Amino acid sequence: MPWSLQEVSKHNNVQSCWVIIKNQVYDVTEFLQEHPGGSAIILKYAGRDATSVYEPIHPSDALDKNLSPSQHLGPVDADASRYLAQEESLKRKTKDEIRVEQAMKKRPLLNRIISLADIEEVAKQVLPHKAMSYYSSAADDKISFKENARAFSRFFFKARVMRPVSRCDPSTTILGFKTALPIFVCGAALAKLGHPLGEINITRGCASSQIIQMVSSNASLSYAEIAAASSPSQTLFFQLYKHKDDAIALKRIQEVEQLGYKAIFLTVDAIVPGNRETDIKSPWFLDDQENGTKVYNDGEGAADTNSGLGTAGALIVNDDRDMTWEKTIPWLRSVTKLPIVIKGIQRVEDAVLACEAGVDGILISNHGGRQLEFSFPPLETLYRLRTQHPEVFNKMEVYIDGGIRRGTDVVKAACLGAKAVGLGRPFLYAQSAYGETGVRKLISILEREIVTAMQLMGAAKIADLTPDMVERVDWNPATRAKL
Repeated sequence: MPWSLQEVSKHNNVQSCWVIIKNQVYDVTEFLQEHPGGSAIILKYAGRDATSVYEPIHPSDALDKNLSPSQHLGPVDADASRYLAQEESLKRKTKDEIRVEQAMKKRPLLNRIISLADIEEVAKQVLPHKAMSYYSSAADDKISFKENARAFSRFFFKARVMRPVSRCDPSTTILGFKTALPIFVCGAALAKLGHPLGEINITRGCASSQIIQMVSSNASLSYAEIAAASSPSQTLFFQLYKHKDDAIALKRIQEVEQLGYKAIFLTVDAIVPGNRETDIKSPWFLDDQENGTKVYNDGEGAADTNSGLGTAGALIVNDDRDMTWEKTIPWLRSVTKLPIVIKGIQRVEDAVLACEAGVDGILISNHGGRQLEFSFPPLETLYRLRTQHPEVFNKMEVYIDGGIRRGTDVVKAACLGAKAVGLGRPFLYAQSAYGETGVRKLISILEREIVTAMQLMGAAKIADLTPDMVERVDWNPATRAKL
């Protein structure tokens, strides 16, 4: 039978916890301790409607996957439905929501956006504070995040001239699948925080541009919804955060296989949450913005009462922290025939171990500087791998991500042997600021920059980009003689 709000409100504690999502009632009592974000956030909405906080970060099938049929209690009654709709219509907009609405009306024309930096600047203005805090956050003082990009400034081109480049083809393949450019969308969670269509914007934008998308285990849309939005010829990869329970991990792998995903990128550099302080502080900023700054009184607020997880940290608390080369890779090979790529290689020795393990590729990455502070810039690791073990590039494909913001960055990585590079944040910014059109615009900017760089270097195709065309240089600062 339909439930009244009065009845639902009685179930507002840890012994009996019900919530309303889109006019449906769910008993989440048994799920409280399993919730990746902890029980506190659920208990905050116990006995009440939680739709507004649930929808932006959960895929549509999350309740079906995590709750048994008996915990799906049915709809609210007609009076409750009308009341909730009225409450939603009368709900006062927050200061942050008002700011976002005003900023969206002031977005510059898309034809005046000529770089990825331009897209990011617009995104900073129009994104909700929570979304921007999550997307832009990095570990500790963001040193690794900054150094990822700065590493590209140490590599300079040694261009060839007098070579025919009127026809320049930047297309290549990744794991045998065609791509118009040597780039792909790196797995990034919670795109719906920035736009109601979330990951679908990226999928549709990549389809028309012939770019491959890697879908995160923690996408805010279901894997099925994303696959359904793709074109028949489109290639989707899957970023696997392996659950500590092999059975749950296997179920996830089998699902994406059935949906037509073409490769598994096993993430190995995020076994525990990184210390992303901007993300952690976001709720406090919004609370202070609405209700005034909280001040300390003696005896209040013990230092260790906060979980310190933030939006990001809550996503990976159940991941496998005991993965090994000897156990995990053979297990993964035994349960899937899809190509396997290790995502999160941070040193040459592990790249060699991955090659010896027989995987199909590695993604050199420090998770965009979001995990271990002072982790090595991926481009520097790529350079050392090329210098110390060039044979690896003939045995498996090598990719990098982190800090790529220009077509010249892509070309430098390609010269050093990267088959392709991944971009995460830029695609989140683009779809947040301009939707699907923003994704296509981002790709077109990179295409123009990549082709221009290739032509100026005398490279008519990706295979023409070779290690001798870049040189690593540490410029010594000029010093003036004292008078």
